[in-house]
Amino acid sequence: MPSQKTKRNNVKATELQPIPDKIYFTIGEVGKLCDLKPHVLRYWEQEFTQLSPNKRRGNRRYYQHKDVLLVRRIRNLLYDQGFTIEGARQKLVGEVVEDQRHQKMYNAMRIAAQELEKLLHDLETV
Repeated sequence: MPSQKTKRNNVKATELQPIPDKIYFTIGEVGKLCDLKPHVLRYWEQEFTQLSPNKRRGNRRYYQHKDVLLVRRIRNLLYDQGFTIEGARQKLVGEVVEDQRHQKMYNAMRIAAQELEKLLHDLETV
């Protein structure tokens, strides 16, 4: 006789429904948007320090758009790419470091471009 247990849906991240244009989402809404159960989201909050929704009255969680994107990223790492919790945690930390490095490079290039524009302007006025 087949088991009555239900497995988590094998929905790929690309098949998830679009995120509505809202400021805050409840844990139930995030669960539906990410095809996850609320207890999984609460567990991930303990495992991934980057995931920290606002908590209000009665300890209710309110996720922002960036939190939903992070949940989807974590879901992709764990379910689609097969990372362990620890591996996903390290990957996310590495991505943050990489983003910071790119931001520093972008800022340096922007400053250099401004200096070159000023130099060009000075040369044109001579």
